[in-house]
Amino acid sequence: MIKRKKFKKRKIDLADLKCPFTGPEEINYKDVYKLKRFVTTRGRVLSRSRTGVCKKCQRELSGEIKKARYMALLPFCNYS
Repeated sequence: MIKRKKFKKRKIDLADLKCPFTGPEEINYKDVYKLKRFVTTRGRVLSRSRTGVCKKCQRELSGEIKKARYMALLPFCNYS
């Protein structure tokens, strides 16, 4: 029987990452290029642990992404 090594999943410490929206920048549904950084190629919203966005901004960000999808600025999914 072959034993496999178990790899621990590396966790990103949220304290080390800075929220990109804490400065004077606002989250706006019209700024599609900025919103695309927080969406996967499949169309899912990336989690806070991956992006480093604070809790308050993550809620606002997901709402703005949903608005952009509704206005057809972002696709709901990128299946071809």
